[in-house]
Amino acid sequence: MELNLTGFHHLTAVSSQIRENYQFYTKVMGMRLVKRSVNQDDVSAYHLFYSGDRRGVPGNDLTFFDWDIPKKQRGGNSIIRTYLRVNGQNALSWWADWLREHGIKHDGISELDGRAAILFVDPEGQRLALVDDGGHGDPHEAWARSSVPAANQIRGLGPIMLSVPDLRPTDLLLTKTLNMRQARHYAHPEDGIVHVYEMGSGGPHAELHVAEQTDLPPERLGAGGVHHVAFRTPNEEEYHEWIRRIQSFRIPNSGEVDRHWFHSLYFREPNGILFEIATDGPGFAVDENAETLGEKVVLPPFLEPQRSEIVANLKPID
Repeated sequence: MELNLTGFHHLTAVSSQIRENYQFYTKVMGMRLVKRSVNQDDVSAYHLFYSGDRRGVPGNDLTFFDWDIPKKQRGGNSIIRTYLRVNGQNALSWWADWLREHGIKHDGISELDGRAAILFVDPEGQRLALVDDGGHGDPHEAWARSSVPAANQIRGLGPIMLSVPDLRPTDLLLTKTLNMRQARHYAHPEDGIVHVYEMGSGGPHAELHVAEQTDLPPERLGAGGVHHVAFRTPNEEEYHEWIRRIQSFRIPNSGEVDRHWFHSLYFREPNGILFEIATDGPGFAVDENAETLGEKVVLPPFLEPQRSEIVANLKPID
């Protein structure tokens, strides 16, 4: 079997101001909260899943752990920018005005790697970008209750950018183990030379961008930082093949992890950045009505016996 990752499944970041985080990503960014749950390894903390698609399908989810920790100290050996896709110059122009109206500073629309984009940071300092995907990627279903008009809504995750001090070991993992293709490189105004790796059929929804930055100290994870990035595999058969493949390369890994809404495999690339491979199914609608996703706290079955205690310790966010 020829194994190919098909793009990004989700990206998980860290917030220490989860109520403000909820307001920003739902009201300003117009995303839908599609799953309101807890960190399965730390049930004192929320795990919130925001989606640019009303269904919360893989490839759209920007998620956050709610941890009371200091802000990150920016550096290398880390995920340094998250791109979110929109369709067309008109959408980007709308976003340029909308972000300014809501106090989000940016330098307008620029061109990066041949695509129009807006670079900015969220209120806790996470580095984001909106990028014109030219209509490429999975079909988008708009969320009718979004604060953003349907034509301008976020269509999913775009390229994810890493910073590493030495490209060579990362390149070997990406190309020889994960079967990505090094497609090109470009000059980034903030991050130097960036190397582009493609998954599956390629396109902005399936590109990992890697900046080789030799002079940065390692980032210290904190609020406004990114915890890990997850890549998509379509089914259980290929997921188990990925487990066997990662183990055949003797890469330390988590083994099979059942997250209820998807199955996961965790491991680190050579510079210590945490990667995950996650299945497309069964999806967020397995335990909620699609019309009411994210409106109540949902727990995986193994945590249900602790529901009263868990929910009592969570902060109200609405």
